Amino acid sequence: MKKKSTALLLFLFIVIGILAWNVFGPTVSNPKQKYLYIPKGSNLDQVRDSLIINEMANPFITFKLLSKLMKYENNIKPGKYKVTDGMSLFSLIRMLKNGRQAEVRLVITKLRTREDLAKKFSEKFDIEYGEALVYLNSNDSLKKLKVDTSTMMTLLIPNSYLFWWNTSLPDVLERLKKQHDYFWEGKRMTKARELGFTPEEIYTIASIVEEETNMKSDKGKIARVYMNRMKKGMKLEADPTVKFAMRNFGLKRIMFKHLEYPSPYNTYYQKGLPPGPICTPSIETIDEVLNSMPSEHIFFVAKPDFEGYSNFSENYADHQRYAKAYQQALDSLIASKKK
Repeated sequence: MKKKSTALLLFLFIVIGILAWNVFGPTVSNPKQKYLYIPKGSNLDQVRDSLIINEMANPFITFKLLSKLMKYENNIKPGKYKVTDGMSLFSLIRMLKNGRQAEVRLVITKLRTREDLAKKFSEKFDIEYGEALVYLNSNDSLKKLKVDTSTMMTLLIPNSYLFWWNTSLPDVLERLKKQHDYFWEGKRMTKARELGFTPEEIYTIASIVEEETNMKSDKGKIARVYMNRMKKGMKLEADPTVKFAMRNFGLKRIMFKHLEYPSPYNTYYQKGLPPGPICTPSIETIDEVLNSMPSEHIFFVAKPDFEGYSNFSENYADHQRYAKAYQQALDSLIASKKK
């Protein structure tokens, strides 16, 4: 009898030890992914299945039982959660129950279209691509942000932003709008008004400059060329706007046939600025536009040394001379590559 009692006691100790290990031990080891994503409306079984699939927890009864004991079953909070190597099941469930999410870093760099933005939102948040695109293509949805489908991209000030994964699309855009308003407060707004443009127009000019050059010293000069052309009632005739109008961003050379492409974004076809930006310009480029020095330049063309800088001119005769030098250098370069 004594031996049976001892054996039973030993068995209980073993069972308790196993349970304790499963609950408080470092049972989460080498998870397949570092983050657990819990979509809106998830139930306990779906959370458990996701943990198992991503090798974050074993498939035994422990998780479900402990979740019920810890009252997590009815407190499931959607979000993105960081799961670390060596974490205990108890710590994992407590983190999920308390909703201690990992932050999502949204980095805005160069984007060109609303489709690009919708794709980025779907990659970073619990937002479907199609849902995002419908919203971004709706003037009714965008009205409260004081933009429309043409100017919506002007809300995007390139930067790094922290969100929760389950932040709604309207809330994401509202946060970007607040950053946009803060960015334009004070000196930048004053400079834009002194130049005779709205922030949206400055942003659009900067977007064209961004696509024209990477050279900081040329950005302000190119901006002034476009401003001067507008003052004279000339068309901007900016090559990057043709690419945007055609949605052909890989186009290497603009041909005469491309210049007639009918679009309000094609500044060879339409006079004045495009209805909105053709990309998200860097803060540096926006500031170079705002701080650009007055000039009489109305033409520019790449220098023949192919270092990325441009020659600027006030009259067509000088422009033709610079353009001819560049074309000859380009023809020579092409010919040398064919040999």
